[in-house]
Amino acid sequence: MTDDVLVMDHVVVTDHGGVRTIRMNRPEKKNALTRAMYDGITRALRESDSDDAIRCVIIAGAPGAFCAGNDIGDFLNASEGGLDPRGHSFLKTLAACQKPMVAAVGGLAVGVGVTMLFHCDHVIAAANATFTTPFVKLGLIPEAASTLLAPMRMGYARAFSLLIMGRPLSAAEAKDAGIVNTVVDAAQVDGVALQAAQEIAALPRGGVAVARRLMRGHLEAVNRQIDAESSHFKDLLGSEEARSAFKAFLARKK
Repeated sequence: MTDDVLVMDHVVVTDHGGVRTIRMNRPEKKNALTRAMYDGITRALRESDSDDAIRCVIIAGAPGAFCAGNDIGDFLNASEGGLDPRGHSFLKTLAACQKPMVAAVGGLAVGVGVTMLFHCDHVIAAANATFTTPFVKLGLIPEAASTLLAPMRMGYARAFSLLIMGRPLSAAEAKDAGIVNTVVDAAQVDGVALQAAQEIAALPRGGVAVARRLMRGHLEAVNRQIDAESSHFKDLLGSEEARSAFKAFLARKK
């Protein structure tokens, strides 16, 4: 069986045996998401919903990094010209995806690289992976309905520490908090994620779809939270606090 491969701007989509792998492929920037990458992932997720041959989706990164969050340069541009809708569309598509999603977290996960995991059904993480959400430190607020989903999943105390205080979690701590299912050596992440996706893909389609829909039955509340967060996020992007934080971050990177 040959793989169907589609390469977009820093996103590689591979279909094999009922499993679609969407790989963020910008390793030189630790897979920080650009507007074009949001477009590519959104397209791949939407197409998976309309393709009966796809039974499960894997979201993965390049070795050593899952996703370093949104590209800060794009954030700085957005603070001057308004919030780009592509990130918002990605979040809505992620929340509404009808196919089970497995995440293969092979390393660093920051910002949306963490909050997208609350929408995934099964998460494999490397033992050396770290999970950080520095939104508030950048003058912003968390997104992806994480202000709703994280307290539900982790409890309020741990969610506040992660989302508001920006304190990182190790892979073991993320597993204990209910964000991660399985922790493995970094070299095993992709293989174990594929095994899990194949296991899910082999289950009866109808039962998986109905049970998953019932388990994720709060989609309307999730969509409302995404919209509310996005509205506040947009306002905060234009604040002096956020602009100063972005510029300081970029200066440190240089």
